[in-house]
Amino acid sequence: MRFKSAILTMASTMVLVAGLAGAAAAADSDRSGGPTVATGSPAERAQERVYFGDLHLHTAFSFDAYLFKTTATPEDAYGFAQGKPLKGPNGGVSTIDRPLDFLAVTDHSENMGVMRASGDPASPLYDTPLAKAARDPDPTVSGGAFKSIIAAAKNGKMGDMFEPALTRKTVEDAWAREVEAANRNYHPGKFTTFIAYEWSSAPETKNLHRNVIFRGGTAPLPFSSLDSVRPEDLWSWLERQRQDGYQVLAIPHNSNMSDGTMFATVDSDGKPLTAEYAKRRRRNEPVVEITQLKGQSETNPILSPNDEFADFEVVDERVGSGIKVTQFHGGYVRDAYRTGLTMQESQGFDPYKFGVVGASDSHAGLTPTRADRYNGAHGMADASAAIRLACGFCKGANDLRRFGAMGLTAVWARQNTREDIWDGLARKETYATSGPRMKVRFFGGWNLASVTPGQADWVEASYTRGVPMGSDLPKLSGHRGPQFVVWAVKDPDGANLDRVQIVKVWSKGGKNDEKVIDVAWSGTRKRDPKTGKVPSVGNTVDVKAASYSNTIGAVELKGKWRDPDFDPKAPAAYYVRVLEIPTPRWSTYDAKTTGKPIPEGLPAAVQQRAYTSPIWYDVPEQ
Repeated sequence: MRFKSAILTMASTMVLVAGLAGAAAAADSDRSGGPTVATGSPAERAQERVYFGDLHLHTAFSFDAYLFKTTATPEDAYGFAQGKPLKGPNGGVSTIDRPLDFLAVTDHSENMGVMRASGDPASPLYDTPLAKAARDPDPTVSGGAFKSIIAAAKNGKMGDMFEPALTRKTVEDAWAREVEAANRNYHPGKFTTFIAYEWSSAPETKNLHRNVIFRGGTAPLPFSSLDSVRPEDLWSWLERQRQDGYQVLAIPHNSNMSDGTMFATVDSDGKPLTAEYAKRRRRNEPVVEITQLKGQSETNPILSPNDEFADFEVVDERVGSGIKVTQFHGGYVRDAYRTGLTMQESQGFDPYKFGVVGASDSHAGLTPTRADRYNGAHGMADASAAIRLACGFCKGANDLRRFGAMGLTAVWARQNTREDIWDGLARKETYATSGPRMKVRFFGGWNLASVTPGQADWVEASYTRGVPMGSDLPKLSGHRGPQFVVWAVKDPDGANLDRVQIVKVWSKGGKNDEKVIDVAWSGTRKRDPKTGKVPSVGNTVDVKAASYSNTIGAVELKGKWRDPDFDPKAPAAYYVRVLEIPTPRWSTYDAKTTGKPIPEGLPAAVQQRAYTSPIWYDVPEQ
């Protein structure tokens, strides 16, 4: 089959500005704990490749995963990511279609390993009243124990479930096993592991969770939400660890479930944000998770009513409950960019200048990456197609049918090592996908008119004259607006590409706004001169057969765009969104398997996608 390749070049007028000497101007002085700029010449950086992995995954060492009957250990999870089969709690065996390049097992730090140990006759926790109740054959007794554990987790009372002396020793032993498994499975150049864990603060079920990722082969005992539910206290702990020689960062996730608290304009005490707060947040949290199983956190149709692609895998319930989210402002990444730019304009600091990553948040020890191979991610709660569609475990909790099926982080780096991958995260040269492994490059600058993506040496030229995703545009004057070049190639085993878009957000006069621009698209479609939008690519999905055809779309898309509405007095950020053609959702494959209808309210098809870290423009100081 022959596939089409499309290229669209827009507004490529030459700008008379001297070229940049490398990407050093991309440095962010607020970041610490790791390199702030990539080393090497533009020619050397052009040889970097993209690595795909998962920075958020749970095993039976997490209390909730164990309650879901997950049996996988950290060792099992690292084995699965490298291509080994993994047996699930229902007896089914799962394998990944392509091994990952890197993985971080991020079990909850709160009572890590305690619930698993309570089921071991050799553990002193085995004969505790709660452990006995959890094992009771009477479902009313075991169900009551399950509810009490979940209630304790929601209310921050997990430290009261067992005798502290018993739990501390269990947590220490579990953490030692986590560290050992990560180090044993680290194969530099082939497969990278990270020592990591999840800090799981969720006051009133408003999600404030962070994944903590270490760069090296040793790490202290985790700081958990039992120590403090305040993100500021977590940052203080991270700062102390860096003083002790550990390089470490944190990654917030599921802001969509935070009910507007993840990217608020006040701190944990309700006080207005300050320049010092912004500096600390950016230093400790250079990237944010934008997509995963529990929905995407890019934007919401309520926040972006003019974005026709905003209604993708929207989960608007608080974490671990069926309570509906009512505050969308402060809960999504694009909205946070807008808020940060307004604060930059009015107060001189931006707390929300972060890059993006994707992840699974699987609680089954495996990373789902394809809708047509989805085997669930919550132990027995979604272990088969029939169980997933019936959603018997959903009562009083999140509706698992609304969860997506996948998420991955992509990092541009020199080698597949802890140092290079972690440093890529620290400098934000990252992007996220909802599962597919499409390759995406994105550069911005003032002198990219002569750069044509796809031609020989275009990447080296872009590093020489511009900056990559995750960077600041150099502060120049006498220009006619920044230029951007973008290149995307489909996942070799996935669907063709529909379009490449640049999302622009900006602030002016204390008001912020957004715009989505189609920059490159497949086929012969024409932009509507009135709306500026490109028509739909079409839909080849056969719902009954749960199949699609790659007869539409493109293998490769590339384009250039200069911002025609650029205002040098308005701070702005630009990021890329790449859309595939429509493909069946995982629930559509399940419907075919079970012979049952797709549950009401679930889309039959979705357009999987990628999101890059932004490129920022800051107003020059007068």
